[in-house]
Amino acid sequence: MKNIYTTGDKKTYRKVVTKEDVARFDSGTVHEVYATFALARDAEWSSRLFVLDMKDEDEEGIGTFVHINHHAPALIGEEVVFEATLEELKGNTVNCRITVTAGQRLIATGRTGQKILKKDKIKNLFNTIQKH
Repeated sequence: MKNIYTTGDKKTYRKVVTKEDVARFDSGTVHEVYATFALARDAEWSSRLFVLDMKDEDEEGIGTFVHINHHAPALIGEEVVFEATLEELKGNTVNCRITVTAGQRLIATGRTGQKILKKDKIKNLFNTIQKH
């Protein structure tokens, strides 16, 4: 694992909200706006940008938590900007604070966590679970 970042460093991810990002369940579409679960997915991706730079070839990131506070809607076609701020870097733990905006509107805030582990360790963990 490469220790190339320090707390306070930032990564930015920009995304245009699409129809695939709306609040839709088996029962149908709830709202034609950016869904909370899509926000969580993209928040994790924005913090994973740190992991992609930090992990070695024989390592991979694995999510440990996602916490999203959804403050305002974002409409289909709007660009949302995720700012991931490295909040904690301790050993192989990478925790970020997330802020999401659309223009001047605050869409969401939250936190994400990932750990960087050897690919073999992750594979062994998954294999152990499959055997039970």
